[in-house]
Amino acid sequence: MRVGVLCSRVRIEEKWLFQAFEERGVEVERIDDEAIILGLPAQMDGYDGVLIRSLSHSRALYASRVLSACGIPVVNPPEVIATCGDKLLTTLALIQHGVPTPQVRVTFSPEAALSAIEEMGYPVVLKPLNGSWGRLQAKINDRDAAEALLEHKQTLGGYLHSIFYIQEYVQKPGRDIRSFVVGGETIAAIYRNSSHWITNTARGAQATNCPVTPEIDQVSRAAAEAVGGGVVAIDILESPDGRLLVSEVNHTPEFRNSVAPTGVDIPGRIADYVVEVITMKSER
Repeated sequence: MRVGVLCSRVRIEEKWLFQAFEERGVEVERIDDEAIILGLPAQMDGYDGVLIRSLSHSRALYASRVLSACGIPVVNPPEVIATCGDKLLTTLALIQHGVPTPQVRVTFSPEAALSAIEEMGYPVVLKPLNGSWGRLQAKINDRDAAEALLEHKQTLGGYLHSIFYIQEYVQKPGRDIRSFVVGGETIAAIYRNSSHWITNTARGAQATNCPVTPEIDQVSRAAAEAVGGGVVAIDILESPDGRLLVSEVNHTPEFRNSVAPTGVDIPGRIADYVVEVITMKSER
């Protein structure tokens, strides 16, 4: 079996994944997403399957579509990448599958956005439709901040910044939860602890083990199923009234800070799942 790993650069996660595949006797090769040439009509030989780890949403999405058209099993499939790479599409998928999520308003002009924010009540969170690591997210505490941020987005942003995604601000207990779902199974979860309202580990939050309770397991698996399954990380907020709300779903999760506190071999579980997907495809 020969597996390609499409990635932008080789981080700790990719090194661990390469090692996990090799330990399972699987030949693994890095595919540089800057150097790859995809032929149309779709044609690509030499791989039994490809794991998508590109940092670029557009590269991940279009490469996965072409590879799928070649008949090559990809993890994650393009439908999952398309949904998870867009916060609005993710929210719609979660709601349609009955997964609890913070309230959201979407508008297409700064004026309508300001009206929506005033109706929701301060504070709210303004997010870009695409992006990770908490970048370009803003907590808006009052009208002055709202007017300034909306003007900046309209003036400086591209097309997607003219779509205003406004999420209810959930008062967190100094942490949020990130769970990992692989092939429909919740394999691990961490608390991301921070005094800042953004609790990404990329922004300095500290990871500690979070027991996978039946409630966390249920909401995690439901969220993963809503976006199409595969290998995903679920960002869960604990609301003041005790509810678990799914904020986002990530289709290319980082896990360097999650293996040690959880004791779970996350790269090994991902490698096992990729092998399983390839094997099932070959048996059809």
